[in-house]
Formats: sequence, C-alpha cells, structure tokens
Amino acid sequence: MVELGQTDTEVYAPKKTLHVWRALLNWLAFFFQIFVQIIKATPTLINYSSSSSSSPSFEPLPVVELSESPESPSPYAASAVNIPTADAAYDLSQKLTVVLDLDETLVCAYETSSLPAIVRNQAIDAGLNWFELECLSSDKESEGKPKINYVTVFERPGLHEFLTQLSLFADLILFTAGYAKPLVDRIDAENRFSRRLYRPSTSSTEYREHVKDLSCISRNFCRIVIVDNNPFSFLLQPVNGIPCIPFSAGQPHDNQLLDVILPLLKQLSEQGDG
Repeated sequence: MVELGQTDTEVYAPKKTLHVWRALLNWLAFFFQIFVQIIKATPTLINYSSSSSSSPSFEPLPVVELSESPESPSPYAASAVNIPTADAAYDLSQKLTVVLDLDETLVCAYETSSLPAIVRNQAIDAGLNWFELECLSSDKESEGKPKINYVTVFERPGLHEFLTQLSLFADLILFTAGYAKPLVDRIDAENRFSRRLYRPSTSSTEYREHVKDLSCISRNFCRIVIVDNNPFSFLLQPVNGIPCIPFSAGQPHDNQLLDVILPLLKQLSEQGDG
C-alpha cells in the first residue's frame, strides 16, 4: 500500500510489476555507470605518430575462420527480437548462465608483426599478462596452404580471478564470432567453460551478420545473460545483454571484470528473473 500526497488513496502494486520496475531501475543505473566510464576511459589505442613518424600503425587481430568447431551454422531468416515477459517461469535453483564474448571483452589480440615494440613493452611493464600464439588464417599462401598469423594476446586485468569467482555461481559459456580454440585453451586450462561456441554458431539477420542468438543455448531467457563489448552481438535478445567497455593493450589498469561486471552478475544470479 502506497500513500500519495495528502490523499487517502490506496494503490496496490502487484509484485510482478514492482519486480519489473526494480529490474528496470537496476539496468538503467548500470548503463549510466558504463556511460560514465566510457567518457572517462583512456583511449583504447595509443597513438605514437606524433613522436615518431616511422612507427608502424597496428590494428587488432582480424577475424579468422575456424574449422575445428563441430557447430553448424544456424541461418536466421527473420530478425525477431525475443524479450522475456514478467510472466516467464524461473527457478532460483537453476544456475545463472553467463555467455562471455572473447576479443575485447576477456582479451585483446594483435598481429605480432604490426604491433609496435613500444606498445608491447609498455603494456607488459604496466603488468598486463600476455602470451603469443600461432593461428591459422582464412587467407591462403601462394601454394594454397593456410597462412599462419603470429599473434600477441593480452589478458584483461583480473581475468582468471573473474572466471574463478564467476564459475562458483554461474554456468559459463564462451561465444565468439572469430578465431578462438588455441587461445581459449590457453586462458581456460581449468575448463570452466561448459560450452564453446565459435563463428559457425552465429546467425545472420537482415540488419547484421554474426549475431549471437541465445536461443541456440536455451529457450528460457530468464536465467541467461551475455557479456559483450559489441551491443550488436545480442541484437536478438537485447534485454539479456550486458555491454562492457572494449579492452585494448592501452588499458593496463582496466577494472571492468572484477569491479563492474562480476558484482552485477552476482546480483543477477540472486534474483528470480536474471
């Protein structure tokens, strides 16, 4: 019962309506926090052209096709958006399912040949964990053999602690639209991901390609969320998406995983409708 002003009017708010409004306010507060951090964030790429005209430019590692995944493409002819309703059934005994993007969410990767030594050294000196990998590219050599790319991978600060704590109360699934398997094997030696979905599992819509349709994981959207730096990735289930600031080698003091994303996911896991 709520009292309005000086009147005696009594208003009865159904529990479901209150729940919806409370969830909406939580989301608005989170998006505002993300917006403020984007405004304050340092540039994701360091520009050294002013100090040395001979310094080569570099770009994040391009998408590389993988053939290892047994997942088959799932064409999505329509572009319907799935929005859970307040009446959707949920069960608190069921773990929250957290779908995690890879590149610029958990790690960032660059072609080693195009990554300036000064950027690499400054990121390492600042404390970023890193490693190098060989990846097969979708491009071919002149003899028709797959081209090998050497890549330098930087882990987002707090990555392993984030995965460790998150796995205690959530079911983890990795969903990436690019290269992945050797890299994921490296950051997930403990096999905390129950499933790994690669580019063939993405869907194409009339508006965007390589959309991550959560219906290929579960039809119950009340206990599933996706964390991704690209909002277009969860175009089909926008209510279930949690955007994060893109991560790059120029952000050695980034705190998104442990200070922002993890507390939010913990709160959602304790609510009836995640």
